[in-house]
Amino acid sequence: MTSLAALVVLGVATATLPACAPNDPAPAFEAGSSASPTAPTSGQGEAPEARDGLGGPGASASPKPAEKVLAAGNPNGRASVPAEARAVDTSKPTRTVGTGTPASCTSAAVVKAVAAGGVITFNCGPAPVTIKMTATAKVRNANGPKVVLDGGGTVTLSGQGQRRILYMNTCDEAQGFTTSHCQNQDHPQLTVQNLTFADGNSTGDKAEGGGGGAIFVRGGRFKVVNSRFVRNRCDRTGPDLGGAAIRVLSQHENKPVYVVGSTFGGTAGQGGSCSNGGALSSIGVSWVVLNSVLSHNEAIGSGANPAKSGTPGGGSGGAIYCDGNEFTVRIAGTVIENNKANEGGGAVFFVSNNRTGTMKIESSTLRRNPSGKFETRGFPGIFFLGARNPTVTSSKLS
Repeated sequence: MTSLAALVVLGVATATLPACAPNDPAPAFEAGSSASPTAPTSGQGEAPEARDGLGGPGASASPKPAEKVLAAGNPNGRASVPAEARAVDTSKPTRTVGTGTPASCTSAAVVKAVAAGGVITFNCGPAPVTIKMTATAKVRNANGPKVVLDGGGTVTLSGQGQRRILYMNTCDEAQGFTTSHCQNQDHPQLTVQNLTFADGNSTGDKAEGGGGGAIFVRGGRFKVVNSRFVRNRCDRTGPDLGGAAIRVLSQHENKPVYVVGSTFGGTAGQGGSCSNGGALSSIGVSWVVLNSVLSHNEAIGSGANPAKSGTPGGGSGGAIYCDGNEFTVRIAGTVIENNKANEGGGAVFFVSNNRTGTMKIESSTLRRNPSGKFETRGFPGIFFLGARNPTVTSSKLS
């Protein structure tokens, strides 16, 4: 364990990401400062202060949450949801996919709407519908600043096991540059809500390090509300590469990605599978995961990071894989169970290379997340290298 941990410490390097303006100052960031115990404790965690950027309360709450068809997330989760993490009001959409029938809701219509930006809803008829994506929907960086996809609880976007479903990248010249500092800009602000993302697959796409079987995001801001992710895939091997469901890089000023009331996997056979991060993966990105479920996901690479001699690398973070320098992870009101990793962190793999990163687990349950070869003593299912041990309050780790 000591030699393997040392291998991970020495070899987990922050991925080098291209920047539009290399001389720009690093984005401001405040690491968590509360002391963390060396073993799980009990108490009540505080909700983070709301920040500007993704919409506020009132009008940004879902218009008719009681009528939502989609059942996602942890129904017993009681974590407070800050204003900017709530669903966006889509009662007055900018554009609508479909004209009232399933046949009118096509892949081409989704691709066109996402490229145009704005608040996007679906009118595919009253019954649940699956839209088989024949191309990846890509956000145009000049069209926004908000891009919202709201499936109303009845829409599934399927990659058919052949392609990534949704893509946003502020540093992709093909999608247009809108600032001189693409790696740290506050737009576009992408929200997906009341949607199911199924059978996305980014295998073979190694741009920006690969990963993101269902959704890939670099830059701007991103959040997920009341959505499901099932059977998504990315490359089976490779160090750092990850995120069968979601891969995120370079969020504006290190503000967090919010994942609220959502499910990744949920039942046997429905989880995501990738070299690392069977659900979520990032480099240098902070996360706040609230009232969600991550289960039956797997990190199937082998050889860890860096790849041991004779291996392709990977196999860490059954549900969540986080690497980089200054970032934080907060998990509250969430269940993470029955995930597995061939190497380390059956539930969560967290490596802050400069040891500034912190993690908090509040009112959550992490159980039955086997780590094939290594994890941090006293924190079952977690491999952690950061500023201090994770802070665990009112939670169960087993």
